[in-house]
Amino acid sequence: QVQVVESGGGLMQPGGSLRLSCVASGTIASILTMGWYRQAPGKERELVASTSGVGVAHYGDSVKGRFTISNDNAKNTMYLQMNSLKPEDTARYYCLVYVRQTRDSDPSSFWGQGTQVTVSS
Repeated sequence: QVQVVESGGGLMQPGGSLRLSCVASGTIASILTMGWYRQAPGKERELVASTSGVGVAHYGDSVKGRFTISNDNAKNTMYLQMNSLKPEDTARYYCLVYVRQTRDSDPSSFWGQGTQVTVSS
């Protein structure tokens, strides 16, 4: 099995910064992609940012230029640096990872439990 754990959320004033971390552990042969999603109350879960195994990053339109995704492949860890935070960034942020648990297995996806980010003055 694979465990995915997010951390780094909290309360921040508008204009501030936070850095989220996501660590994947367990039976992992290789990580294919990792991504951050968020869900605000009453809204659908949306893509924030994702990165492929070769480091190509994609961002949701609402966070381009403010958020940066990065990986530490040796630690199976992904980060999300969030700058210039806005109240509309308030949401629960989830990590999604696609992995091969063995060299020949099909890809499997795993979600974390999420970390809450609240942007308010």
